[in-house]
Amino acid sequence: MKCFYYFKHKIRSKAPTSAPELSNPASNSDITGSNLPANSSCSTVSGRSINDLYEEKSRNLRVFSLPELRRATSDFNRLLKIGEGGFGSVYKGTIKPVDGTAEPVVVAIKKLNNDGYQGHKHWLAEVQVLSIVEHPNLVKLIGYCTLDGERGIQRLLVYEYMPNRSLDDHLFNLAYPALPWQKRLQIIYGAALGLAYLHEELEVQVIFRDFKTSNILLDEDFQPKLSDFGLSREGPTHGRTHVSTAVVGTHGYAAPDYIETGHLTARSDTWSFGVVLYEILTGRRSVERNHPRTERNLLDWVKQFPADSKRFGMIMDPRLENEYSLTAARRIAKLADSCLVKSAKDRPKMSLVAEQLKEIIQIPDNGSPNTETTDSVDNEAADFNDKKPKQNAASEQLKRRVAQLAKLSEHVDGKRKFLIMQRAKEI
Repeated sequence: MKCFYYFKHKIRSKAPTSAPELSNPASNSDITGSNLPANSSCSTVSGRSINDLYEEKSRNLRVFSLPELRRATSDFNRLLKIGEGGFGSVYKGTIKPVDGTAEPVVVAIKKLNNDGYQGHKHWLAEVQVLSIVEHPNLVKLIGYCTLDGERGIQRLLVYEYMPNRSLDDHLFNLAYPALPWQKRLQIIYGAALGLAYLHEELEVQVIFRDFKTSNILLDEDFQPKLSDFGLSREGPTHGRTHVSTAVVGTHGYAAPDYIETGHLTARSDTWSFGVVLYEILTGRRSVERNHPRTERNLLDWVKQFPADSKRFGMIMDPRLENEYSLTAARRIAKLADSCLVKSAKDRPKMSLVAEQLKEIIQIPDNGSPNTETTDSVDNEAADFNDKKPKQNAASEQLKRRVAQLAKLSEHVDGKRKFLIMQRAKEI
């Protein structure tokens, strides 16, 4: 699912021709707002920006030449392509360590599309953010390559390699085995920790802005790592409530308040997280055009099956084959609903979401759907048995009434007898 943009004017600025330089975020967007509500999170008032932190840590990134990366990917061989998105293609490659003595390292190399300023902007956002973060649930950036030539600009990024591809592949691609229940919970919990780190644990707040299943990569142990920071932005600072910016994101995941106003906050990511929680439960994408019209929009469809209703189990992914805790599933649906409330300020912080997911993971699987189904059948049987004596009593009373009418008809003739017999048949 590709990203969308709402630009009032097309930008025709020429891309910078030097190595990564970070502009002042305030010059690119209008940061506005009143005093922050007590339950909102924002960047700490340190006076430092992502640009400042990048200047400190950029030396940790390795600078590659284009020939190096051509050799690493066999000249960007199509057989080595492992992914493709709105911003470019990703190739599996092998690079030599800096000292040249250790074993070659398998990496993922993203080659951005040559679309001028916009491509450079996305590449630059990834470099600046990934150079200042360090967390087990965020993908690691090893280095980059930048080159401006007669054939246009070349912008490449080199990441750690993630052999199990993305959560999107394992949830929606039928060529993959069904993702087990506990593994789904562990993956989404790790993703929540990654977002909480970006929102609340850095010196500056980072808003991911494009949280979705295809941007949750999985390592060899299925540990999740957030990737693709091309749309990420620095959060509001100095007591402001939001960042006013061009609306970008992915259809089906972007928060409606952000789409309507252009006001970006960390709670915009919380909405996207709520959408992914329902994808985890249902095994359906946020938008499915091959479903009946009433089921194409995931959030509209699941509203018909509230978490506390008896019909809730109907939304669960059939590929789970009833191997899940219904108690945990209900709690996840309620958590998703809290992430999807209309008012952004009423959505929970991601740290709170992560805490709740940690509790849900501990719920044993003894609340399985099969157990609840059996209990429901037993209850219905008990209700039936309670009603049965009443039904039997009514039946006996009916028989006596018919017999009484038949006896009465023996003592009358003609039209009255006919009417009495008709009455008996109606009973």
